[in-house]
Amino acid sequence: MSVLFDAAPNPTFEYQQADSWEEAVELMTLWGEDGKLIAGGQSLVPMLNLRLAAPGALIDINPVGPQEPWIDGTELVLPAMTRHRQIIESELVQQHCPMLAHAVTLVGNVRVRARGTIGGSVAHADPTGEVPCVLVAARGRVVVQGPGGARSIPASEFFVTYLTTAAQAGEVVTEVRVPFGSHSGGWGFEEVTRRHSDFATVAVASAAAPGPNGVVPDNVRIVIAGVADRPFQLENTALDPLRSAGASHTSIETVAQNAADVVEPESDVHASADYRRVLTRALVKRTLLNATGIE
Repeated sequence: MSVLFDAAPNPTFEYQQADSWEEAVELMTLWGEDGKLIAGGQSLVPMLNLRLAAPGALIDINPVGPQEPWIDGTELVLPAMTRHRQIIESELVQQHCPMLAHAVTLVGNVRVRARGTIGGSVAHADPTGEVPCVLVAARGRVVVQGPGGARSIPASEFFVTYLTTAAQAGEVVTEVRVPFGSHSGGWGFEEVTRRHSDFATVAVASAAAPGPNGVVPDNVRIVIAGVADRPFQLENTALDPLRSAGASHTSIETVAQNAADVVEPESDVHASADYRRVLTRALVKRTLLNATGIE
């Protein structure tokens, strides 16, 4: 016996190119929610293939052209079209935000890193993403341009929930900026995946500024991906042992346990909530040891 299955109809869409950010804004304003930007396409194309997205128009921003990272005053500037490969290879990124350069080596696979862009990673807002996690820990900010002009949004406020950002209708991500010294005292980034190139089950970024005696971190930020609907930043109360007792194996163990206690991850096909708490504790400990220089 044979059974004939009707294939799902192929959705159609307009294909348009934008030669500048101003043109991209115009087209996004014209198409509204039916318009989707495409640069590397490493997130959007799989969603199109799976019929999870069906835009009325694809707006290709590749004609805007890739740009190398550059310095503006006391900030590292990463144009939205900067490919992941460029971030890894950039001496400026290695010097001023080595945590980002390291984290991007863990993004997807070599094909994703060759074509994917930092603007795409930021705009996609995957709560397991390495780039959003690092940007929140490094006090980065996202610059968007829209019909009303450009505005800057702290990374800690830009990621709202699953695949949702604070960008408004018609706004497009044009730059990512990271201040110098955001982790001058040390940093650590670790993640666990089920298989190579998978999305992170849990990832942790820790950044520390040096204290008066060079040992006690008086400015620590710990951000966890994969345990909430956006990058989850530990509140100051969870970090109190570091500030009151200084950086030591004991205080770091306590902070790691605090982190595992406060996160509220969900169980899914990839991992249980309890396993994500175990990973949170282990990765917070590892990244803090790296960030504080404790042997």
